[in-house]
Amino acid sequence: MNKEQISQIISEVLADNGVQTPKEDKSNVFDKHKMERAIDAGIAKANELKVGVTFAIMDCKQVVQMSYHMPNGNLVGTFLAPKKAWSAIAMKEPTKDISKDIQPGGPLYQMETMLDGKLVSFPGGIPLTCDGEIFGAVGVSGGLIEEDQAICEAVVSEFLKESN
Repeated sequence: MNKEQISQIISEVLADNGVQTPKEDKSNVFDKHKMERAIDAGIAKANELKVGVTFAIMDCKQVVQMSYHMPNGNLVGTFLAPKKAWSAIAMKEPTKDISKDIQPGGPLYQMETMLDGKLVSFPGGIPLTCDGEIFGAVGVSGGLIEEDQAICEAVVSEFLKESN
């Protein structure tokens, strides 16, 4: 018997006992070449918009798997891109959707201050999902918020295309 057969038997036994196991092996989801192609798609979009940005691709363990700073990007992007990715994972939604909840009178008012400024509530961070499960996020920073969002969407689209 090989490892795959043993793993299958263990999964079946666990399933028979009501224990859920991951649907697929995600060990190679953050393949270097796949991330490079996704960032290349973002660079193409950034060049189209004539803006320099920083990219951060993060896994759910809050580990930046890949980061790239365009030569014409501003310095603040190196700080904000990973924070946007973290915020998308932590809040389980795109960062563009967080703002409405943290405004005065919102259900999460003052959350940014309670998290010592770690939470970013403006566009440019999008969770990566598969079968409804978040497995990471992309953060983009350096342009106007609309530009960051459009570039981030291009990266996520390419990354998810590469994942299928």
